[in-house]
Amino acid sequence: METQTKENIELDFLSINDYAELKDAMLEAYESIPDAYWQEHQIQSLIKKFQEGQVVIKIDGEIAGCAFSIIVNYEKFANHHTYKEITGDYTFSTHTAKGDILYGIDVFIKPKFRGLRLGRRLYDYRKELCEKLNLKGIAFGGRIPNYHQYEKELSPKEYLEKVKRKEIHDPVLNFQIANDFHPSKILKGYLEGDAASGEFAVLLEWDNLYYEKPNKKIRMTKRVVRLGLIQWQMRPYKNLEELLQQAEYFIDTVSGYRSDFALFPEFFNAPLMAKDNHLSEPEAIRELAKHTHDIIQKFSEFAISYNINIISGSMPEIKDGHLYNVGYLCRRDGTIDRYEKIHVTPDEAKVWGMQGGHDVKTFDTDCGKIGVLICYDSEFPELSRLLAEEGMDILFVPFLTDTQNGYSRVRLCSQARAIENECYVAIAGSVGNLPNVHNMDMQFAQSMVFTPCDFAFPANGIKAEATPNTEMVLIADVDINLLRELHELGSVKNLKDRRKDIYEVKKTTK
Repeated sequence: METQTKENIELDFLSINDYAELKDAMLEAYESIPDAYWQEHQIQSLIKKFQEGQVVIKIDGEIAGCAFSIIVNYEKFANHHTYKEITGDYTFSTHTAKGDILYGIDVFIKPKFRGLRLGRRLYDYRKELCEKLNLKGIAFGGRIPNYHQYEKELSPKEYLEKVKRKEIHDPVLNFQIANDFHPSKILKGYLEGDAASGEFAVLLEWDNLYYEKPNKKIRMTKRVVRLGLIQWQMRPYKNLEELLQQAEYFIDTVSGYRSDFALFPEFFNAPLMAKDNHLSEPEAIRELAKHTHDIIQKFSEFAISYNINIISGSMPEIKDGHLYNVGYLCRRDGTIDRYEKIHVTPDEAKVWGMQGGHDVKTFDTDCGKIGVLICYDSEFPELSRLLAEEGMDILFVPFLTDTQNGYSRVRLCSQARAIENECYVAIAGSVGNLPNVHNMDMQFAQSMVFTPCDFAFPANGIKAEATPNTEMVLIADVDINLLRELHELGSVKNLKDRRKDIYEVKKTTK
């Protein structure tokens, strides 16, 4: 009977008791560089200063590889540095617990253990340590030991570009890039005696997606955000007070489920035009605009008292004599921001004389950056792309559509916005009929929350959906951290892979 030996692989903190074996391992791993090993007092210093940063992999008790790291204040070194400078003349005096970057001092695998993916384990440990310590990222100078074969014909930059295009195989650099480290710049004269690399190195960096800048204020940005979508039933109201009473009921309901946002539909206050049905359509919509200020003031009070951020849908507003379709973000801290519908529909322009707005921007909230596009605006991909460029995590789309055709345009375009901008999109509309209001006869809606389409999200990109044409609320949780992972590790990277050398989307200045 044939017996099999089972290797025992352990990842452990480096001990000074390992030094004799460690020295032999370093000499074996760096045989091309004379005297390439750390002295015992240097290893002792590393362990004393930052034990968590010094780890070894052992196979059946034998050292197979190791990784050494320190924490540095990166601003002092990011522009250009040598290995001697970053290590404080090899004393590690540059290490500081108050730094912001985990800097890789050394990593190697003994030749006989290569091919077992042990290097990946060491890099994964560094990433986990970086996240645990809430550091901005990892950096190190990566050797290019194959460069000496090409140095007469290629500059280091040209060599790097050919490696990235797979025209030259560099096992070290390829491995680091495959582990999500991106080349930042070429470092000249980095490591004395590294003739194989021409004493050049590639500065490689990895960004911590979960890094949060220390904040002395007692305020935290939520990572799992609960959305409350209000699928509003159009019905007659005697006056503004009665409409606000119904709005408060829904706000109370979604806040009772600890929602962070309440999203109202476009023109949810349209029933108030019933009393002005004897007027022309342009006159009636302008009468409705007289209520906007009072509604927003009341919504701001609701936002504070119910501890919820309110996206007020939209409503008509007269500014400088022109009629606009606008909405307001009423934060639970009492602050208010205004957003505008950029593209008014042909019907809004023809029947009401409504003008398109000009301001496209994101809004900071205690749940991250958000954007709001009103109905028709969701059908123009340029707008959401501008918001994505500003770091938008959640896009809110309040809408009003009368037919299923119109609704399908908003729904399908909103879902496309979630995929192409790697964000969440929440849409909310009104249902029911208003037979006593001209130009607002009927509504069709199904409120929904869309996600990108990747493994961490629903396969069909739909997080939650309401029952069509039924008054209700829709509650859904969205995880902002999943977006961060998608940006860096997604099957495709819609934002990163844009060919900015061919096209760009940017705001124009008037």
